[in-house]
Amino acid sequence: MNLSLAQIRSITTGAVRIEEENNKLRFHRFTEEQTALYEEFSIKNGRTFNDRCKATAGVKLRFKTNSRKLKLAGEVFQSTSRTYYSFDVFVNGKLIDCIDNFSQVELPVNYTEVEFPLGSFSKEIDLGMGDKEVCVYFPWSVLPLLEEVCLDDGATMEPVKATKRLLAFGDSITQGYDALRPSIRYASRLAELLHAEELNKGIGGEIFFPALAQTKDDFSPDYITVAYGTNDFSLCHEDDFKVRCRAFYTALSKNYPYSKIFAITPIWRSDYTGERAFGPFENVEKYIRSAVVDLENITVISGFDLVPKDSKYYSDLRLHPNDEGFAYYADNLYNKIAECL
Repeated sequence: MNLSLAQIRSITTGAVRIEEENNKLRFHRFTEEQTALYEEFSIKNGRTFNDRCKATAGVKLRFKTNSRKLKLAGEVFQSTSRTYYSFDVFVNGKLIDCIDNFSQVELPVNYTEVEFPLGSFSKEIDLGMGDKEVCVYFPWSVLPLLEEVCLDDGATMEPVKATKRLLAFGDSITQGYDALRPSIRYASRLAELLHAEELNKGIGGEIFFPALAQTKDDFSPDYITVAYGTNDFSLCHEDDFKVRCRAFYTALSKNYPYSKIFAITPIWRSDYTGERAFGPFENVEKYIRSAVVDLENITVISGFDLVPKDSKYYSDLRLHPNDEGFAYYADNLYNKIAECL
């Protein structure tokens, strides 16, 4: 049974829209207005943010079924500097299989610079007997176009929706760099702990971008996390940072006055003591706290201690957490947020 577009829409979470392109489905995590913002910005500044928008961080298929088999087929295209990808398939909360392009390769410690093959994929997955809940995590790193989502003929299918929504803004770490599995990303794990649907707006290389915060999705999230600052430290001057940071949080607070907003300051990075035009790394947190001090629905969470200060917890040995580092990030961040709920 090849699921229809309407059926796939009903079981999709984390996408704000789904479009059909040449008989294949494309899943968008940004609205048309937000996508246009990044296209305009990329043209003016020679960046690739518009490509990174196309990656499917946070998108999932989630449903109950009695089908024994699940078949997924389609094609993946490069949309970030990373070419490894995975679709993670969970049954009743346990990872049972993956569709990826790296499992058969012995990965180096720093696997972030390895080039992996992209293109068509097709796999039939054994879900096991009886009724079960299935969750398919889409890749954070590439643009997938789905051609087939198939269950057994006559199988039941019931969408599963979370009771809460988490809207996650941030840079590459929020998008998912450099988790091998999309289910390992901190935003993904945090959403599960909060029993929330993840709507991910993370963009690799991003800094505070007030124009993005001035747009509004057509839903009211229960929780919002904002995790910028590490790229600002590397790329910006402190005076400009203060203006953009304040403008971002002011717009976000106005757009979502009833959401619980958490301003997460940057996690440790191995080169944080290096000299920058911005000034000392600790000033990022200092300025963020100053920017939100009068915004009552925003709580600041210090990120510096969320991941152990050791390069072995970082995939690139410097900036982006690996799977173990993301586990620390998600669990420690959840504990901080839980204290505020």
